Amino acid sequence: MKVLVRVLLIIGSLAAVGVAAYQPVSGYLAERNRPQFRTTEITRGDIIAEVDATGKVEPVLSVIVGAVVSGPIVALEVDFNDRVEEGDLMAKIDTRLYDAAVARDRASLKTTEAEISRVTAVLEQAKRDEERGLRLEQRNADFISQAELDQLRYNRMALEAQLLVAEAAKTQAEASLNNSLTNLDYTEIKSPVDGIVVDRKIDEGQTLASQFQTPELFTVAVDLDKRVHVYASVDETEIGLVQKAKDEGRPVYFTVMPYPEDLFTGVIEQVRMSSTETQGVITYPVVIASANTELKLLPGMTANISFEVDQVKSVLKVPNAALRYYPQRDHVREEDRKLLDGTLAEDEEDERADDEAQLTAREKVEAQRNRRKRHVWVTDGSLLRAVEVVTGIDDNRFTEIKEGDLEEGQEVVVGLKVGE
Repeated sequence: MKVLVRVLLIIGSLAAVGVAAYQPVSGYLAERNRPQFRTTEITRGDIIAEVDATGKVEPVLSVIVGAVVSGPIVALEVDFNDRVEEGDLMAKIDTRLYDAAVARDRASLKTTEAEISRVTAVLEQAKRDEERGLRLEQRNADFISQAELDQLRYNRMALEAQLLVAEAAKTQAEASLNNSLTNLDYTEIKSPVDGIVVDRKIDEGQTLASQFQTPELFTVAVDLDKRVHVYASVDETEIGLVQKAKDEGRPVYFTVMPYPEDLFTGVIEQVRMSSTETQGVITYPVVIASANTELKLLPGMTANISFEVDQVKSVLKVPNAALRYYPQRDHVREEDRKLLDGTLAEDEEDERADDEAQLTAREKVEAQRNRRKRHVWVTDGSLLRAVEVVTGIDDNRFTEIKEGDLEEGQEVVVGLKVGE
């Protein structure tokens, strides 16, 4: 009997201890299982919106220097990277054939000049004979017959025609001589512009054949040590922003792989209308002008470009992670859970895209404007409360808050704490 009483007393004591400890333990467990959120502050500052693209560095103007005449190269006066001025001798072709052609045409010209002198003298004699015959006829018609007068007149006319032929032959000889002199001049390959030789495609002793196609000998980059062009391809979805940036005179920033720590600047010089389609993607060429006084930017370099398309100063901004965060349904207060019920799962994205494809133009514009309406989450006791905001421009880290019940320094949720 005593044993039973003792057992009952022990059981009662344990039950009392359990009841007394229930409230603290349950509170501890509830606090332990309560979700811990990672938060960040709403700040005020500047935001610069940019459009990224890749491009290629090219000279502002590349002039290909060719050869008009054929023959072996007997002298090479310039090499890669040499600076040249307009008129500088770059290469020389063997002139022997062209010297001979000039000598031949000069001799032909002298021959035609001598023929003109001969015909002129004979014509002068014929004119005087005709004049004497006419004077004899005036004295007495019986002194000279009509046949003799006709012979004198037609002889003079024939010699006048010979003179015209001789003068035409002289003109032809002069043209042939000018052609030979021009070909002789073409044996000296001269630079047509000031610039830097960026390519040389011939060697001394090489024979050129220009009968059917002009051989390309050198490529001269004009003003390469002053400025260059960067040719970028911009997607059609962003070309409107780039055009607006050009109209507003906004700068362009880019880097090249040989100098990863150097930031180069430029301006949009041209947005071209000639589109290119590659696998269904439409792009437009954009020309960027940049200074190159240090000659760091070389033709062919790949540029990673950022177009500054918009900028705001001293505005409320929220980290992009806060706009991307969607909490679990049971972490949100009851009145805001409908927002989560209306969110789309990843497998529903295609369905939404199909729905948007059916919208009219006006509806698409309105839908695009409504996308600026977003939600961020703030703590409300142990749960989260949604705050509707209207966003503005954004960069890689922050988004402008144009409207919404948020203040500078207020905490917004960006995720759950891992391991808690």
